[in-house]
Amino acid sequence: MIPSRRIVPGLVAALALLIAPTSALAATKAPKPVAQYYVSLGDSYASGYQPAPSGGLGSNSRAGFAYQTVTAAAKRGYRYKLVNLGCGGATTTSILKQVGCPKAALGPGAPAYPKLTQIAAAERFLKQNRGKVGLVTVSIGGNDVTACVRDPATAVTCVANAVGTIKRNVTTLAKRLRAAAGPKVRIVGITYPDVILGLSLKPGGQTLATLSVTAFRAIINPALSSAYTAVGGKFVDVTAATGAYGPLTQTTTLAPYGTIPVPVARVCDLTWFCAVGDIHARRAGYALIADLVAGTLPRR
Repeated sequence: MIPSRRIVPGLVAALALLIAPTSALAATKAPKPVAQYYVSLGDSYASGYQPAPSGGLGSNSRAGFAYQTVTAAAKRGYRYKLVNLGCGGATTTSILKQVGCPKAALGPGAPAYPKLTQIAAAERFLKQNRGKVGLVTVSIGGNDVTACVRDPATAVTCVANAVGTIKRNVTTLAKRLRAAAGPKVRIVGITYPDVILGLSLKPGGQTLATLSVTAFRAIINPALSSAYTAVGGKFVDVTAATGAYGPLTQTTTLAPYGTIPVPVARVCDLTWFCAVGDIHARRAGYALIADLVAGTLPRR
């Protein structure tokens, strides 16, 4: 007979630790992600504008995509501290040439730069914090073409003319950001939901709605994309992600509008345009943009 052996409880615990999965042990020792700055530039999409529920004058809020990007990026292993330089109403020209930004046009917690242009304020911060910045985003160009929706007869020509300025200015902007940030900082440019699709709900608005899809897909977004990718940046096509390129023949039901095209329903859900005629995204629309930006970051 083999004599029984008494197993010491302490020995069992020690052996359990030795054979524990290495992944579990590593998880307990995983270092906390290094905190980095995230610099946001642009217009009212960056500053987080939300209209009043009645459609009146609203204000900037933390619903904006830049604020939500901090949370979205955290889910991928990044710790960002937002430095939001976005200025409501900015165009591709003003971001390069307008000194300062009115306080009401800045996002919550945004630093003022009364003696600098928006790009100069960004350059100064990026140069002063070399090696500490992990992400730069830019939302600009929408205000350059908003006036083009006034007349269907001239809309495409108007957009084509405006895009020449957009491409020239955003190319300059992207080059300056890259030079200030250095070669390794991720630069992400965004475009916009095609809110003009909402005009199809109004009499006579279908022509402009259809033209707007062509303008984004064939003129505006290619110009923005080429400017950002030329400096090694990323471009996220928010227009595509919000469903604008889908067939207008495919319909769905959405209260209170009834049966409408799916791309139109999508823009009604994600922006304020159908409800109050405002071009800005709802919180959910900004969240979608934030997820797109975070999606360009390698998961840690």
